Amino acid sequence: MKKSDKLILDRILQLREEINEHNQRYYIDNNPIISDFDYDLLLNELETLERKYPQFKSNDSPSLHVGSDILSQDKGIPFKQVAHKYPMLSISNTYDKEELILFDERVRKILQHSVEYVCELKIDGVAICLTYFKGKLIKAVTRGDGFVGDDVTKNVLKINSVPKELSDSGYPDEFEVRGEIFMPWESFDELNRQREENEEELFANPRNAASGSLKLLNSEEVGKRGLQALFYHLMIDDPKYITHFELLEQARKWGLPTSPYVRKCEDLTQVFEYLDFWNVERTGLPYPIDGVVIKLNNLNDQKLLGNTAKSPRWATAFKFKPEQALSKVISVDFQVGRTGAITPVANLEPVLLSGTTVKRATLHNIDQIRALDLHINDYVYVEKGGEIIPKITAVDFSKRGNIIVPVIFPDKCPDCGTQLIKEESEAKHYCPNQYGCPTQIKARFLHFCCRKAMDIIAGEATIDQLYNKGYIKVLSDIYRLTVEQLLSLDGWKERSADRFLKSVEKSKSVPFSRVLYALGIRYVGETTAKNLASHFLSIDNIISASREELLEVEEVGDKLADSIISFFSVPVNLQLINDFKHIGLKLEEKTENKTVSTKLSGLNIVISGVFPISREEMKSLIESHSGKAANTVTPNTSYLLVGENPGSSKLQKAKQLGIPMITEKELREMIG
Repeated sequence: MKKSDKLILDRILQLREEINEHNQRYYIDNNPIISDFDYDLLLNELETLERKYPQFKSNDSPSLHVGSDILSQDKGIPFKQVAHKYPMLSISNTYDKEELILFDERVRKILQHSVEYVCELKIDGVAICLTYFKGKLIKAVTRGDGFVGDDVTKNVLKINSVPKELSDSGYPDEFEVRGEIFMPWESFDELNRQREENEEELFANPRNAASGSLKLLNSEEVGKRGLQALFYHLMIDDPKYITHFELLEQARKWGLPTSPYVRKCEDLTQVFEYLDFWNVERTGLPYPIDGVVIKLNNLNDQKLLGNTAKSPRWATAFKFKPEQALSKVISVDFQVGRTGAITPVANLEPVLLSGTTVKRATLHNIDQIRALDLHINDYVYVEKGGEIIPKITAVDFSKRGNIIVPVIFPDKCPDCGTQLIKEESEAKHYCPNQYGCPTQIKARFLHFCCRKAMDIIAGEATIDQLYNKGYIKVLSDIYRLTVEQLLSLDGWKERSADRFLKSVEKSKSVPFSRVLYALGIRYVGETTAKNLASHFLSIDNIISASREELLEVEEVGDKLADSIISFFSVPVNLQLINDFKHIGLKLEEKTENKTVSTKLSGLNIVISGVFPISREEMKSLIESHSGKAANTVTPNTSYLLVGENPGSSKLQKAKQLGIPMITEKELREMIG
């Protein structure tokens, strides 16, 4: 092989590996590290090289396949895989209007007549395929690899905008409709706000948030994520429908939500007008779009042009470049979070971006500052992209002057002066003085009192005053405050003190899951707190749980399990739980167990794995037939009830002790 050919092959192999890695991060991990624009540049380079050097083509190349979102094999997630009746292809795309002119010329040359187009906004979400039978939704499947997808019907049924039953009449007995599941900006901002509050990793954009939400095991939680749907393609072969636009109008009559911004275009001039309009107006939409899809309107023309292995020949997408603004970095602050995480935030010269004035941008951690080679007085590109705080994506080195100052990350806490630590597995630095750092203590009180936790009327100013006067140091001190102490605060009168104390008293009735969330355990958000509460039923069971038992809880991984164990290994926190018990907070899950029979009387049954019903419902089922649902396999265990993906430690222990294993079907046979 010539040296020049070897260099070309090496570049092709490098591109394939890089693109496959980005596909994994985008479709599976929902955590991309490059923009769509940069990804498309890589893919375009690969496609160009493979066309120019056909001897290096490969059937395994990512240029020939749709990126796959299938989780079952890679993650052990129990979604059933379903084959698509018709392949779900991806649409080719471009950022260049010249390529649209070539697309139009190619289409008209093949068809030998003028063509009409339909332009649709390209919503940045997750492709979905629904099947309706006799007007009722019976199946919802993700794109997957284009040929096989994950069955997420249970989750899609929780999305309000997806009709469970069609309206009007005239629809076929069975047909498929394809569309996009997406997360509006408002829902995305709220979800990331909650995650930021819990110091969980933020979703990079609404598309990743929608994808992650659609694959949750808890379908009830999916319903709370604010997902929406719009549909753009009906798989109906009926001679009475001549155009794609007609089918969309029919879909609307049947109750399927379609975009109100679809437009018929007689020629490419009108297509360009549509593109130019939405390139400006997209910032005012309530949901994210990243371009426009251009389709041939005539269905017969679509059939004549057909598809490649990866894309339809009768459609293409024009993608907008990300909206950016250029601004100067004035300074960098280092904020201390509730769990001690240190976050650098850049202060910028005010700049207009997506209709709002931006003055601050997050830098996340020291690694990002180094990767950007960021200095104070640098000019930087800022993207908003739905983030709570806009982010810096690049430095404009052409504008770098002589007076630049390196950003020096502190080695001590900006608040209490404690030496910062950084674990190998963590990107952030932390202040370990969590029980003595004033910022962390006050932030924990704010979290404890917030509406979604204990719902106590206390804002930042109130917490500051109470802490500065020495009235509160640990969370339980909130319940020891007196009227006299409250009246000593600036601006407080009898009425405000009375309202505060009433909210404190009312908080004693807050359910266990919210108390658990209010504790502020690192990585434990609202959903995790609910899962832990329904799994273990009491705080004492959580405290005594082993790492393996914690890992069996839905959405609890290694890092989260270690965080829970670490929290309850600290004497101060155990004392806090004892204080809460004496105060009368709810530290057990309320369960109503009506005895149906005594068929499981005397049996200790340990549950392991995932079932069609929730773990809490499975426990209630066992207890309603007089059995005991235990958490740990011991010599006294009667059966190990095994679902999908059971915990390996429980399986191993059951085998060692000779404990019989039963399935859900066998359990239901036992109780009749």
